[in-house]
Amino acid sequence: MINEPRQTARTLWIQRVIIFAALVLIIQTGWLQLVDPTYGQKADRTTLVRRTLYPGRGLILDRKGHLMVHNIPVYDLKVIYNQVPKNIDTTLLCKLLEIDKVSYKQRMEKDWKSLRYSKSVPFDFMEHIPASKFQYIQEYLHLFPGFYGELRSARGYFESHSAHILGYMSEVDQKRIDESDGLYAMGDFCGSTGIENYYESTLRGSKGAAYILKDNLGREIESLDEGRHDSLAISGDNLILSLDHILQEYGQQLLQNKRGSIVAIEPSTGEILAMVSSPGYDPNELSISRSRGEAFMKLQEDTLKPLFDRSVMAMYPPGSIFKPLLALVAMQEGLLNENRTIYCGGAYYSGTKRRGCHNHPTPHNVAAAISYSCNTYFFTVYKEVIDQAGYTMPEIGLRKLNVHLSAFGLGHKIGLDVPGEKAGNLPGPSYFDQIYKPGRWRSPYILSMGIGQGELQLTTLQMAHAAAIIGNEGTYTDPHLLKSRVPPGKAPQAEFYPRRRVSIDYRYFEPVIEGMSGAVRSGTATMAFIPDIEVCGKTGTSENPHGEDHSVFFGFAPRNQPKIAIAVYIENAGWGGSFATPVAGLMIEKYLKGDISEGRKWIETKMLEADMIHKTKS
Repeated sequence: MINEPRQTARTLWIQRVIIFAALVLIIQTGWLQLVDPTYGQKADRTTLVRRTLYPGRGLILDRKGHLMVHNIPVYDLKVIYNQVPKNIDTTLLCKLLEIDKVSYKQRMEKDWKSLRYSKSVPFDFMEHIPASKFQYIQEYLHLFPGFYGELRSARGYFESHSAHILGYMSEVDQKRIDESDGLYAMGDFCGSTGIENYYESTLRGSKGAAYILKDNLGREIESLDEGRHDSLAISGDNLILSLDHILQEYGQQLLQNKRGSIVAIEPSTGEILAMVSSPGYDPNELSISRSRGEAFMKLQEDTLKPLFDRSVMAMYPPGSIFKPLLALVAMQEGLLNENRTIYCGGAYYSGTKRRGCHNHPTPHNVAAAISYSCNTYFFTVYKEVIDQAGYTMPEIGLRKLNVHLSAFGLGHKIGLDVPGEKAGNLPGPSYFDQIYKPGRWRSPYILSMGIGQGELQLTTLQMAHAAAIIGNEGTYTDPHLLKSRVPPGKAPQAEFYPRRRVSIDYRYFEPVIEGMSGAVRSGTATMAFIPDIEVCGKTGTSENPHGEDHSVFFGFAPRNQPKIAIAVYIENAGWGGSFATPVAGLMIEKYLKGDISEGRKWIETKMLEADMIHKTKS
């Protein structure tokens, strides 16, 4: 009870301090609101606008630093409906924007009941205005309160090729916005195909924001709190691709007026040097612009399917380029000796069925069989591989064969860094069980696969990858397009890709490589012969029941420590040596020597002038 007066005095003192502080705040607030007009006038005459700052999208360069994809500044004209005066001069605005008043009204009136639009939130009035045009419009924008420009970037391309690889951008849909956790908003663009899509998170960068005070005429007064609330946009990383843009362009020229594809790989690294699909299209056609929709519809309706990437999406029977792979597996399984002779009298007989062969001497070893491309030899070998556990148990042999072939990249996606890659078709026992019923099929039923026909299907990428593995005698790096990333202001950061090995011993590659070298020197692939470069290759003719056969080639050069592996597939071009082989030879020579020698210029001219599309149509 003695301390009670002391506690009461302390409580009274605290209460007085609180009351005094409250009085000071009330007086100050009253002064600002009732006496000092500064803040009231400022609030009356200003509007706070949050402006999104869009980052520069990362550039895309080839392996030599050549710029392939850059950014073009464009503007979106935004509007806040509630800030547009009723007496706005629509005649002048329509004249500046080159639209009529009907279009103006349509652009202004939105479905306000929809959650997509609000009268107090900016929305796009006009998109993709070129910078040169917007500079003129901007001089008059102060006459149109509620309207302002927002800088964006469209993609520009220095070449008319590589559209399938580079890809294009498109506007994000509501689903992507909802799943982006705030990264995307209505009207944003993102990569839709190709590299633009696969490396979207790397290329896009990070948005920034600026808070601007505007007067009642729409003129900018100042940044809010001197910009303390602003954030900078951070540009996306630049990408250095493995492509050689000169080789890529040359491949596009060689495939002009042809349906098909070329894939070239650097065997020691797995880097894609060229990946051409024809017919293609100019990537500038699908750059963000007002005419883009019309261009896209035209490409979609084209019967030649220029949007279809034949290098990774088309699946073809490989034809005789399958024979070197079969020889490797058969030797690894102990079913084939490299010096084995198999008699060929011009055909292979299975029961009463005759399967024809080329006119060549009997092959006395594996190398000769590959060089001659002997069907009889490989029908025999394939049957022995499938029947290794007995004629009535073909599933065992087929399963063992497919394990090895899968290691070469057949029957599954390789994992290339562009979307849309197909797996091909490497049929196993379950596939044939569905066709013939379990236990009812035998090796003669599937014999056509021994020479790369029938149900077996590969992409051109898979063919080139297999050629690279053979050239490396069994080691490989997964094919890829990205060489390094370059973050803003930093040095290039190289990507790491591990080396792997297939299930075939080193010693079995030499006879196969010798056979592929012989095919180019004096066999079926002489049109790929280059006097001072030892090219190793194999032709293929892919049978086409609906028209002329397809021309196929895969190979590598030089023989020792190869610098390039390549696959070429040209639809309806006949046997493998007629078109695919010379095109591959020209690509190899162009890459290794920089130009085509005088003695081979006639081949170049013939391939450049060949028109397989209109020939097929007629």
